[in-house]
Amino acid sequence: MVNFKNILFDKELTGNGKNLGNLPEWNLKDLYSHTESKELKQDLTWLKKECEIFANDFRGKLVNLSANEFLACVKRKEKISNVSGRLISFAGLRYYQSTTDGERTKFLSDIQEKITMYTSSLIFFNLELNKLPNGHLDLLYSQNEELSRYKPVFDRIRALQPYQLSDELEKFLHELGIVGDAWEKLFDETISGLEFSIGDELLNLESTLNLLTDHDRSKREMGANELSKVFSKNIKIFARIHNTQAKEKEIIDQWRGMPSPQFGRHLSNHVEPEVVEALRNAVVASYPKLSHRYYELKREWMNLEYLEIWDRNAPLPMESNQTVTWTDATKLVLDAYSGFDTRMAELAEPFFSKGWIDAAVKPGKAPGAFAHPTVTNVHPYIMLNYLGKPRDVMTLAHELGHGVHQLLASKQGEMLSSTPLTLAETASVFGEMLTFRKMLNAAPDLQSRKILMANKVEDMINTVVRQIAFYDFECKLHDARKSGELTPENINALWMSVQAESLGPAFKFMTGYETFWAYIPHFVHSPFYVYAYAFGDGLVNALYAEYEDNPNGFSSKYFEMLEAGGSKHHSELLAPFGLDASDPKFWSKGLSVISSMVDELEKMK
Repeated sequence: MVNFKNILFDKELTGNGKNLGNLPEWNLKDLYSHTESKELKQDLTWLKKECEIFANDFRGKLVNLSANEFLACVKRKEKISNVSGRLISFAGLRYYQSTTDGERTKFLSDIQEKITMYTSSLIFFNLELNKLPNGHLDLLYSQNEELSRYKPVFDRIRALQPYQLSDELEKFLHELGIVGDAWEKLFDETISGLEFSIGDELLNLESTLNLLTDHDRSKREMGANELSKVFSKNIKIFARIHNTQAKEKEIIDQWRGMPSPQFGRHLSNHVEPEVVEALRNAVVASYPKLSHRYYELKREWMNLEYLEIWDRNAPLPMESNQTVTWTDATKLVLDAYSGFDTRMAELAEPFFSKGWIDAAVKPGKAPGAFAHPTVTNVHPYIMLNYLGKPRDVMTLAHELGHGVHQLLASKQGEMLSSTPLTLAETASVFGEMLTFRKMLNAAPDLQSRKILMANKVEDMINTVVRQIAFYDFECKLHDARKSGELTPENINALWMSVQAESLGPAFKFMTGYETFWAYIPHFVHSPFYVYAYAFGDGLVNALYAEYEDNPNGFSSKYFEMLEAGGSKHHSELLAPFGLDASDPKFWSKGLSVISSMVDELEKMK
C-alpha cells in the first residue's frame, strides 16, 4: 500500500513569485473525479470486502499453498495495495494542495482510518511469511518463475523476522498508526497556518524562507528574524510533536528489539548500517575541505567579517536578480534531459502537458516539494512551490527525475516498484546534474561560470553536508529522548551542536536560529530519511564521472537501473557501472567531485 505518511519533501524553495507565466495545477481526475464519485465509493466498498475475503482465504494457510496458489495470493494482495494506494493518494494530494482546508483534512483522515481498519485483517500475511521454514520459499521459487520475481520483496520482509511481535501486537500497532498520523497532520497544519509579518504583508512559510535568498541583505535579515520570532512562539507545539514521536518510536523499537533508532530505516532502505556509517563519517571528515572552505570563499566575495545565517543561501554579489519563467524552466530541463537520452524527455513531457505538476505557491499549500508515485497503473504527481529563481529550476529537474524514475519502475508492479530511499534520490540528483552541466556548458563567460558553479556547490553542500548534519541532529535527539522529556531548549541545543561543526568558522549564528529545526518536515514524516540525500549525491557524482569517462552504452545501463525499482539490492544495481557503495573509497570519490569544484572556485578569486 502507498503510505502517504512517508511522502518525501525535498527542497528549500526560492524565488520572488512574479511574472512567472501560467503555473500548472494538478488534474487529479486520473485518480478520481471528486470525493463523492461512484468509482471512489465502489473502491472503498470493494476494499473492505476484499480484505475480509482475502483474510478468510489465506489466514493460517500460507504454509500449505502450492507455488501457483502462492502467486495468486500475492497478486490479490497487490490488487488490494493498488486500490488502497489509489484512495490514499487522491486524499493526500488534495490535502497537500490546501492543508488548512477543513473538508480536505477530514476527508484524508476518514480515508486513512478506513484503510487502516480494512487492512488490519491483512497483518497476518507478513507475520505468517516470516514463520515459514527456511528453504520453504526457495522451493516455491524453483516451481514458479513468476513467483521468484517477488523474492527481493520477501527477503526484505523476512529481514524483519527477528524484530516481529505477536500477531495481536502487530495488529494493535497497525491500528494505532492512526494516532501517529494525527501528530503528523498537526505538524502540517501548524506549519501551513503560520503567518510571518514582513512590513505590511503577512507571508506564509515558503515566501518568508524565500527572503533568505534575496539580494537585499536587510530583507534577508528581516526574514530570518521573523522566522525565528514565529518559530519561537510555536516552539512548544513542535517540541511536543518531536517528543511524542521520538518516545513512540523508542517504545516500539524496544518491543521489537531494534538495536538503534536508525536501524529500522536502514532495514527499510535495504542498506547495511556500516555503509551508512561509512557515508556519515566520510562527509563529517570532509566538512573542512567542503563547507568550511566554500563559506570562507563566500565570506570574502561578500566582503563581510563573518557570515550570518541569512547569508548562507544569499545570491553572490555579482549575481543578477534573475527570474526564470515557467516556460523557460520547462524548456531548459527538458532540453537537458533530451541531451542525455531522448527517452528521458519523452517520459518527462506529460508531467507538463497533462496536469501532473502543481507548481504555484498558494495559501495553505504544503511547503517544500515532492514527487509522489501514486500507484503503478496511474502515474506520479509532482508538487513544487515555484518562485522563479535558478535554484527553483534545479528543484524542478530534481523532482522530475523522481517522476521519471517512478514511471520506469512502475512496470515492476506494486510490490517491486518502490525503490529504497537510498536509491530513490539517484534519478533526481542525476536530473539536477544534467541540468547544471547544460547550463554550465552554455555559460557565456568566466563570471557566469563562476556563479553557476558556486550555486551548484551550495546545492551540493545543502544536499550532503546539511543533510548529514540533520541526520546527526536526529540521532542526538532520539538518543537524548531516552533519558526523559526534552524541553524546547534541550532540542535547540542539540540543533546548534551540529550547526557550527557542519557550516564552519565563517558563520556567526543569530539569536533565534536555534529554533530552525522546527520547520523541517523530514524529522516528522520520515525519521532518519535525510541521509538518503547524501547517499544519492555521492552515488550520482560517481555515476556521472563514469558517464563522462565511458558515455557509450551508459544510458542503457542507467535506464535498466531505474526500471529495476526495488527488485535489486544497491550492490547489484551499481555493479554494471563498476561501483561499490560498501567501499569507503566510493564516498571519497563522490566527495572529491565537490572538493574539486571548490578548488576551481578558489582559482577564480
